[in-house]
Amino acid sequence: MTIRRMLGIAGVDATETPQARRLASKLEWPMLAVTFWIPCQWYLEETSSIPLWLGRLADWLVWLVFVLETTLLMRLVRRRRRYLLHNWMNLLIIVGSVPLIWHYTPLAGLLRGLRLLLVVVLLTRLSKTIRDVLSHHQLGSTLMVAFLTMIFSGIVITRLDPQIGTVWDGMWWAWVTMSTVGYGDVVPRTPGARMFGALLILFGVVLVSLLTANISAYLIDNEVKKVEDEEKDVEKLLRDIALRLERIERQMEEKRSPASWEKTGD
Repeated sequence: MTIRRMLGIAGVDATETPQARRLASKLEWPMLAVTFWIPCQWYLEETSSIPLWLGRLADWLVWLVFVLETTLLMRLVRRRRRYLLHNWMNLLIIVGSVPLIWHYTPLAGLLRGLRLLLVVVLLTRLSKTIRDVLSHHQLGSTLMVAFLTMIFSGIVITRLDPQIGTVWDGMWWAWVTMSTVGYGDVVPRTPGARMFGALLILFGVVLVSLLTANISAYLIDNEVKKVEDEEKDVEKLLRDIALRLERIERQMEEKRSPASWEKTGD
């Protein structure tokens, strides 16, 4: 976290308001889509696949989306100055990537390239979310097992059936077999290879089931966590209301006490 703060990409602190943390979580994936659009736009412009006016419009839209994200989070966080200090890279990108100044400076190419920092910034900011997803119910371990099995099976199948060709063809066959897709472009012919393929299909059915269950559990847990956060907010609000009612009742009792009547009679 200290390194992320030094780099200006800390995001919303865990001690900030629940509203700010929820909004930051909701904005992660839309901002990730914007991030992937930036290199796509660069490629389209370099190959002259889009007209100039469309590229300039996309520049403004990307810039406005980033400004909107920073503005909305600034309105919800309690410690705005701290948020800006820990996310100074946001300000650098916003100021340095204003499309209006690109046409009036010899450093236009450098400033346009500054937007590519968004890719690094947002991917780094999303790294915690990605780690959470992969660590949930051993999802990362399951994917690693699938990857290693694909490599191992690709090597083995080329030894059992030399007609399959290269190891790359074998890994492609192993992947489509484990995923139970089975394109049929690579087919084992020998009995040993077919027996190995049958075992791999059974393993793939179990593996796909585990991946589906883990992803479903992660999504459900996210919804449960949101509901729990909302319940905590409601409980806090109810406690505040109860304290206010208790204070009002105490003030009314003080007004009804004999001492207050004597004071009123005087």
